[in-house]
Amino acid sequence: MELNVLWFILIAVLFAGYFFLEGFDYGVGVLVPFLGRTDTERRILLNTFGPFWDGNEVWLITAGGALFAAFPHWYATLFSGFYLALFLILVALILRAVALEFRHLDESPGWRRFWDGALCFGSFLPSLLWGVAFANLLKGVPINAEKQFVGTFFDLLSPYTLVGGLALLFLFLMHGALFVALRTEGELEDRAKKYASPLAVLAMGWVGLFLLLSLRVVAGKPLALALFLLVLALLGGSYGASRANRSGWAFALGGLSIVFLTFGFFSALFPRVMVSSLNPDWSLTVYNASSSPYTLKVMTVVALLLVPVVLLYQGWTYWIFRKRVTIKDLHY
Repeated sequence: MELNVLWFILIAVLFAGYFFLEGFDYGVGVLVPFLGRTDTERRILLNTFGPFWDGNEVWLITAGGALFAAFPHWYATLFSGFYLALFLILVALILRAVALEFRHLDESPGWRRFWDGALCFGSFLPSLLWGVAFANLLKGVPINAEKQFVGTFFDLLSPYTLVGGLALLFLFLMHGALFVALRTEGELEDRAKKYASPLAVLAMGWVGLFLLLSLRVVAGKPLALALFLLVLALLGGSYGASRANRSGWAFALGGLSIVFLTFGFFSALFPRVMVSSLNPDWSLTVYNASSSPYTLKVMTVVALLLVPVVLLYQGWTYWIFRKRVTIKDLHY
């Protein structure tokens, strides 16, 4: 296998891991003001993902670094064209991190409600914008012959891309509700389960609509079409498991739907990495946007040495904090 193709696959894996892990962080963050009826319940919700969220973001940092080193032309065009959207995601992530750190500094209800709202917004906006961004990669954006983005921020907004954003948002909300059901007990667990089923229905509806609108894009891409159909099957299985009170299976199947949706995106793109809406011949591909073979060889060696260490460390973290969070775990 050519190294540029290998790194395209590795970047797809990194984004799939990011969306799976950070997806439930985002989902819980948006749901905190709705699931948590008391301050104690909201504190429990924050503790469900508190030990993991910053480690989960390492996947995004790694994906961005891999994109920069392996496909510098893709990185340059993507970050220049999607600059405002990516800037808004960055601001939202900063707001989210500040909310998690500042919330406990004052016990007044108004202070905590403000930061709960900031956490909700800081989780909602990236969930929506990541879907919009990836939908634009499939739809195509104005790129000229010099591999430069020549559009504006508003060129990225269309009914199709907004449907993609809502599809990913509701996937994350379902994922977050099921994560809470696995990590809590009592009334909070029961409430999360009640939210999970309708959120699964909404996720199926928006994802189904997005895939229907994407049929033109996946025409002639049998692997992408098969992956997208698998996503719908997994969502159906997650909904059925949720209704049967099998939260573990529902979470696993819902998480896999996020993973295979990401793989479907990249499969539909390949061998392109960014599609030019002005002229298909001006699209960026894994061949004309990649680094030199020597750079890719060095990156491959480094990845083989360091990625297993990161995986072991993150796996250890999840094992240590695997138990359900209860009121006894809160420190007053």
